[in-house]
Amino acid sequence: MLFNSLPFIFGFLPPTLAGYWLLSLRRDASRLWFLLAASIIFYGYWDWRFVPLLIGSIAVNWLAAELYFKLRHRAILVAAIAADLACLAFFKYRGFFAGIVTDATGWQVGVMQIVLPLGISFFTFHHIIYIADLLRSRAPRYRLRDYALYIALFPQILAGPLVRHSELVHQFPLLPFREGWERRFAQGIALFLIGLGKKIFIADALAATADPIFANAVAPGLGIGDAWSAALAFPLQIYFDFSGYSDMAIGLALLLGMSLPVNFDAPYRADSVREFWRRWHMTLSRFLRDYLYIPLGGNRHGLWRQIAALLATMALGGLWHGAGWTFVVWGVLHGLGLTVGLLWRQRLPPLPAPVGWALLMLFLLVTWVFFRAPTLTAAGHMFWAMAGHGAPGAIKGSRTLLIAAAFAFLGPTSQRLVEGLRPYSWLAPVAALATVIILLALGNGPAYEFIYFRF
Repeated sequence: MLFNSLPFIFGFLPPTLAGYWLLSLRRDASRLWFLLAASIIFYGYWDWRFVPLLIGSIAVNWLAAELYFKLRHRAILVAAIAADLACLAFFKYRGFFAGIVTDATGWQVGVMQIVLPLGISFFTFHHIIYIADLLRSRAPRYRLRDYALYIALFPQILAGPLVRHSELVHQFPLLPFREGWERRFAQGIALFLIGLGKKIFIADALAATADPIFANAVAPGLGIGDAWSAALAFPLQIYFDFSGYSDMAIGLALLLGMSLPVNFDAPYRADSVREFWRRWHMTLSRFLRDYLYIPLGGNRHGLWRQIAALLATMALGGLWHGAGWTFVVWGVLHGLGLTVGLLWRQRLPPLPAPVGWALLMLFLLVTWVFFRAPTLTAAGHMFWAMAGHGAPGAIKGSRTLLIAAAFAFLGPTSQRLVEGLRPYSWLAPVAALATVIILLALGNGPAYEFIYFRF
């Protein structure tokens, strides 16, 4: 079920919020069981056949944790993580690895076609966060209901943010109508509307420009104007698409009386690759740091080990986004960018901020092409046309590009826009008007799925 769909806004959200708040008056656990059931219904709306996979993964990981608390054998947790990764590999990477075998040996490996379950990358990482924290003695024992709700909670199951159990589970006993509920509710509505507006008016408009051009890039002969249109549109499209989703997820959690971590902080205002990753998909960045980079050695074993850890972390981070060489190249390039920045900081004076920003924008322009292109060949066609080899043409969607760039580079972030928001009386008609405008736009245009649903 899409946040930007009428079934969600009118069919799922109102009864879910009403039921959760009404059951909260009983001051018992019934509201949590209700929220868990609603979250599973939300997940199963897209394809009910994957509900057993979600429930099974919850059961296996929770039982592994229970067995560990009884026997204290670390091998149980290692086996649980291996099972999580094997499940992810089966559904997401079997075709990719089969292609590698075919290319290397010429042996045609048969691969059955299975639809990728929505959210599998995210809920698998949530399992790994908890089990890995148990391995490091940094996680408590949770009852099944609380663990299941941590994994399945509908605002964050499909595309994040990547929330740690320590950030969420302790909020389950808190009643939604506790002190300050009016402010939380107002902020939740505001963030949901801002995120929905980002998705409908900016991200989807940019998708209408970028998507068909990248699709056509599989064949040579791309025009110069088209190539630059797509290359400029996609960085802004993915930012407003995913930051919009994150705003909506955080807003929905606030409507339930819960807080999710911030996921974006104006990343296109960064002036280095390192600073970019501190601002972009922040919950994934810290996951890669704490559960890959540091276990691989981090900066504790010398420069060359640190560089190897950076490259491996970002290559795996790229592969997590998608089963294709384009994502691996994207990740490796970001690993190289982080490496260059590391060496520069150690040996040379810092660049002026405007120069660092300009170099970062050029770097991102190139790397986002790899991320979005369907194949490496298509990426090559894009770069060939961008270099001036093709029919001339104008930049498409220039007005939307300028508006999106102005918000991304100059405008306030969503969180800062609403952090001081109070439930003033004048907000009601403003929110109502914004809702009507957004719903009219939603009903009159195509509903693009969120980009991170594919990963």
